[in-house]
Amino acid sequence: MLRNLIEQGYGEEEDLNCAEKILYGANQVYKLGLDKNSLRMASGFGGGMAIGSVCGGLTAAIMVLGILFVKNNAHESKKIKELTQELFENYREEMGEIHCDPLKARHRTNEIKCRNVIAKAAAALDTIVKREIGDPLAQILATEKP
Repeated sequence: MLRNLIEQGYGEEEDLNCAEKILYGANQVYKLGLDKNSLRMASGFGGGMAIGSVCGGLTAAIMVLGILFVKNNAHESKKIKELTQELFENYREEMGEIHCDPLKARHRTNEIKCRNVIAKAAAALDTIVKREIGDPLAQILATEKP
């Protein structure tokens, strides 16, 4: 799903930042239907919101959770909070950290930049999406069959 797309270098040719790669990729893989104006909302979240704070891949993953699991606003249900907490806990368990600067210090290379860091955020998101709504790609393929 999204993780595979990121691992294949999605968004690198277009010079997308980490948050953009997750949101643009999720839009494609999960068929979110976001337009170019909506996708631009991720631009300021790269590099830990440009200050080395929470990884942009994670902040974009939260945007995707909101699109998928919030009907009108977050106060209608505890679900978005629970899913966001799960996303962060799973990511922290896997990577040891959620903040950009320490993640870059441990995992970024000149060759692949933060691809592995972003792929882990994508994997954590994929796990939640697949459990909550099933495999979106399989659903899409099933509806496209004649």
